[in-house]
Amino acid sequence: MAQISQATRFAAAPLTFIVRHELWDGNIEDHADQGVSIDVASDVGGRETALLRFNCFDIEKSYIYGPENPDLKIAAPMMLGDVQRTSNGLGQRFQMDPTTDGNPIGWTIKTLGSKLRRMLDRAGYKDIADRTDLGAVARVLPEVEECAWTLFGSRRNTVKHNRGTDIFEAGNIRFGLEMRRLPVGDGGLAIHVLGDVGGSTRKSYVEETELLAFDCFWDGAHYHYGPRNKNHRIYWDMTLVDQPLEWCFEQLENRKIAAMIDRAGYPGIAADVDLDKVASVLPAMKKRAWEMWRQGEALTGHGGLPLEPTPNLAAD
Repeated sequence: MAQISQATRFAAAPLTFIVRHELWDGNIEDHADQGVSIDVASDVGGRETALLRFNCFDIEKSYIYGPENPDLKIAAPMMLGDVQRTSNGLGQRFQMDPTTDGNPIGWTIKTLGSKLRRMLDRAGYKDIADRTDLGAVARVLPEVEECAWTLFGSRRNTVKHNRGTDIFEAGNIRFGLEMRRLPVGDGGLAIHVLGDVGGSTRKSYVEETELLAFDCFWDGAHYHYGPRNKNHRIYWDMTLVDQPLEWCFEQLENRKIAAMIDRAGYPGIAADVDLDKVASVLPAMKKRAWEMWRQGEALTGHGGLPLEPTPNLAAD
């Protein structure tokens, strides 16, 4: 299930606007993503029910009519059939177009301020649409928007790992190897992909940032795009990936590292990656990584897993 923050609620009777931050993990939920959801809810048959939902995420930018309405008639051109039906069979999903609509939070607030009654009617709640006090909605929407922006920035899930104990320089990036153990007992060998941002290396304010992280854990093996940026986290399908550490080295050998750094949100660093330089450090890095992997197996029975927990640099 997605990690969802506690809801913040704003009343404009008969409606309630509900704002949350959500974190989705790839291969656990639909895809790796995070951001803010805004629900428009009301009492329906004695139960609080979401009438409209707006997904203001990094990737998923959409809105849903009647996400809990089993009687909603799906309106779509006959040639498309039910392609706009949501995965649980309820509601009708439409995608925002970030090219024309702009930021999804701003678009959502603007749309709620101008088309709310029509959208409620379309969602199958005409009686609630007729009873909606647009003046009360207009007064509360600035608070909804402020809350959404605050959650978008403050609740974003990011992580600051250790840089690793064994460092391998590769041009404008470097790799750090670390034997990691979480307090819950999961862990294994981690590969941290690091780069310098915010200034040249001779400047005091230059900052080393983790661009990618590969956590080859014995239980929850996963990798991060931009741990301190978007932090989109993807869990490997261990039915298909026999050995996550070997998978990591395959990506490096297949020269995927620059494209992955670009996706992590660092196009300038990606453009300067010297793939030949990366290839030149691979033999030594692989040798040391497998040594650390075997060390963990000898200590704990799991590759790369140390005996004691290794806390991250920055705790929540």
